[in-house]
Formats: sequence, structure tokens, C-alpha cells
Amino acid sequence: MRDHLRGPRVSLEPFRPEDAEVLAVFEQDGEFLRLYDAEVARAHTADEIRSLLQGRTPPRDFVFSLHGPDHTLLGLGGIDGILPFQGVGDLSVALGRPYWGQGYGREALTLLLRFAFMELNLRRVGITVFDYNPRAIRLYERAGFVREGARRAYVVRDGKAHDMLLYGMLREEFRES
Repeated sequence: MRDHLRGPRVSLEPFRPEDAEVLAVFEQDGEFLRLYDAEVARAHTADEIRSLLQGRTPPRDFVFSLHGPDHTLLGLGGIDGILPFQGVGDLSVALGRPYWGQGYGREALTLLLRFAFMELNLRRVGITVFDYNPRAIRLYERAGFVREGARRAYVVRDGKAHDMLLYGMLREEFRES
């Protein structure tokens, strides 16, 4: 039986309160904040992060700390907004800047999709991305996500409105690579 929580270099582990300290350091990076969320790019304290994430629990939300080699905390990922009777949920993944461009995002995304489809038995997973994040757009499209639409002029950054792109993947479209 395949381990849905571990890949060659990345593992999905339960969020632990001490992980919030590292995540708070990642949030000192304004670009990280602007890529991850539509909220005002404001760093949160470790206590705020702990409070936000400890309230997100199964069966509607699964939050994971993403760990790499030597148990290094790479970022955060999860499936949330799950509607179990409909078999749908939304995926999110965020890596700290030191781990960008090294293949960790691709592996984490594959693990999260595997968990969603093979463990949670979802039939559809959605993900959103801002139009100014071409790296993430390429990652999602290469993974097999299909662009389903956009929320036009959804977020304003530096005085310019940007679209939030909507992507989805059905279980039968999932392919591990």
C-alpha cells in the first residue's frame, strides 16, 4: 500500500504549534504574502498563525506542515472547504522563499492531490492562483489542473487590479509524475 503522506523528499505532517514560529519568519517576506493570499500583505505573529490553523480541523479542513530533508519545515499545505457528500474540496500550498524553484512544490502538490483523491476519496479538487504568479500557474497546469475561469479584478497590488484564476482537477485527471 502506498504512503499518501510521504514522497522522496517531502512529507505531509500534522501542523504543530511550534511550526508557527518558522511560518511567521516566512511571512516577513512581502512577496510570499502577496502570492499566497488576497488579504492585505501583513505578517502574522506566531500566536496568530497558531490560532488560525488550530481552528482548521477535519472533516472540513486538513492542514499539513510540509517537511523536507532533515525534517526542515518547507511551508504549509492542505485541503479545505471540503464538502464530503459532494466529494469536493480546495487545495492550497505555500513554500517559504528559500525552497522555491527546487521541486519541493511539485512534490508537495502531488502528495496533497494523492491524499485528496486516494485517502479522502474526493472526486474534484479546486485551486486558485493570481494572474501575476506564472510559476504557480505553470506548476498547476503541468500537474493536470484545468483552468475553469477567473474572478476578474479580484485583488489590487501596487494600484493595479489582477484576476484570481480558478483551476480544477477531477480524480480521473490525476496523474502522478
